[in-house]
Amino acid sequence: MTFQIGDKVIYPNHGLGVIERIEEKTILGTTCGFYSLRIASNETTVLVPVGNADSVGLRRAIGDTEVDRLFRILADGKIDSQQNWKGRFKDNSEKMRSGSIYDVADVLKSLTLLSKSKNLSFREKRMLDRARFLVVSEISEVLQEGQVAVEARVDRALDRSLITRSRVAARVKPVKVLPAPAPLPVIARRAVRAS
Repeated sequence: MTFQIGDKVIYPNHGLGVIERIEEKTILGTTCGFYSLRIASNETTVLVPVGNADSVGLRRAIGDTEVDRLFRILADGKIDSQQNWKGRFKDNSEKMRSGSIYDVADVLKSLTLLSKSKNLSFREKRMLDRARFLVVSEISEVLQEGQVAVEARVDRALDRSLITRSRVAARVKPVKVLPAPAPLPVIARRAVRAS
């Protein structure tokens, strides 16, 4: 995917940025092109090699129709909840690095659900805050709405998701486990020898 100066792009785990320059630099004797991004949230500049843009997950911001899809995903009640901290953190870290806003939304939903039942570790709390920031800031930019208004909409969608999930869980009736039948008596048989 190629970008032009002025394009609004999403850089995974950093959020929205604007391509200010496309320049060539020579590093250790190798010359290659770089996108110079200005990250909107903290006004830092990031250089991304043009050849690595796809592999690092650099992408265009979503469009209006994708915002509707994102809100549907946030509210659908389908939440992955892995109990093992190590596995959960690894999966969520991979989703955060993927560059996909939909993966980030999955992380936001699962950690929000988890935070309702227990205190998150420092690292998971930081990841939850980061996922929330990335979702809210991208929607805010696409819709040209203030972040406070977008945060309220995201919170309502997450609340609907948690309610939907609990309703589905309540509908699933636990299966009664019947006691195992008593073992049948074993009849000993003697081998009868032919005489």
